[in-house]
Amino acid sequence: MSEWFETVAEAHRRAKKRLPKTVYKALVAGSERGLTLDDNIKAFGEIGFVPHIADLPAKRDQATTVLGQEISLPVIVSPTGVQAVHPDGEVAVARGAAEADTAIGLSSFASKPIEDVVAANPKTFFQIYWSGNRDRILARLERARNAGAKGLIVTLDWSFATSRDWGSPPIPEKMNLRTMLRFAPEGLSHPRWLWGFLRHGLPDLTTPNAFPPGEPAPPFFGAYGEWMQTPPPTWEDLAWLREQWDGPYAIKGITRPDDARRAVDIGATAISVSNHGGNNLDSTPATIRLLPAIAEAVGDQVEVLLDGGVRRGSDVVKALALGAKAVMIGRAYLWGLAANGQAGVRNVFDILRSGIDSALLGLGKSSIHELAREDLIIPEGFFRTTRS
Repeated sequence: MSEWFETVAEAHRRAKKRLPKTVYKALVAGSERGLTLDDNIKAFGEIGFVPHIADLPAKRDQATTVLGQEISLPVIVSPTGVQAVHPDGEVAVARGAAEADTAIGLSSFASKPIEDVVAANPKTFFQIYWSGNRDRILARLERARNAGAKGLIVTLDWSFATSRDWGSPPIPEKMNLRTMLRFAPEGLSHPRWLWGFLRHGLPDLTTPNAFPPGEPAPPFFGAYGEWMQTPPPTWEDLAWLREQWDGPYAIKGITRPDDARRAVDIGATAISVSNHGGNNLDSTPATIRLLPAIAEAVGDQVEVLLDGGVRRGSDVVKALALGAKAVMIGRAYLWGLAANGQAGVRNVFDILRSGIDSALLGLGKSSIHELAREDLIIPEGFFRTTRS
């Protein structure tokens, strides 16, 4: 079978086949009944196109900028936590994104040090949670700055809603002999995945970017525990954090126009309309349903990104037509990583690039910057808005 795949859906199928059940379930995730997880994907399918048939542009341009970085298509890597998907983890993702000439958001819960990721892709944004006291947060920022991170992403769309009706996968705290014996049947039944890690070392499940430099890399649950025990940030805290970072500053997790306006007030340069990929408060609507009201609320004061449910280039085009400057993808590139490592990540970006190009051609647009709501057919009652 060819390593190349033609759709994100095929990457998903290969990832499911290749990964141990526990690892795969951690990628699929979603909280409670999975209503938000499902709606993120379903909502894109409710939006239609009306294509033209003549006077179509011979060339189509997808280039844009996000957080000060020039990228060749309006899609960047959304930060995701500890990856037991592939031995090279975020470094492979960074290289695949670099080959596609786009940027990567690196999670503070990532499995690879930020220094290694920036070396693989200089267009790296560091993602941070409000975790620990201000001194510890400042130490993380300084490390990211020294490593060469080009921007900061503050993730706020998380309410620790982790219960799942279909069961949560058991995630071990550390990789010791007892853990290896416990998960040995899963590993042995997926020899290609196991062989990859045996050649490079089993995942140690630590988060080297979560604690300040000089401290031992904590296990995932150590970093997660500190985060859970830290009181949630106030807008004053977020304004203080903005003052400490002199580069591009994005707030991820916006679902309301009033929060979007507050983000502008504290000096954010970008916002991401996001519900944490359905891993937050279940029954939150799909982000594409919320996007237009938020984009209208902030106008051109900040860059507006969208995160959640993007699986096709046509999804990207729909988001841009409704007010986003670019989108962030999570599960899509992780499935590509699981299916074929660095090349699989690049493959996912190639799929999205091709899909964007096809949609631009059909709509008669020579650039992504020409897209508008008039290019879409939107059913009555599609959007979700608040009175804020």
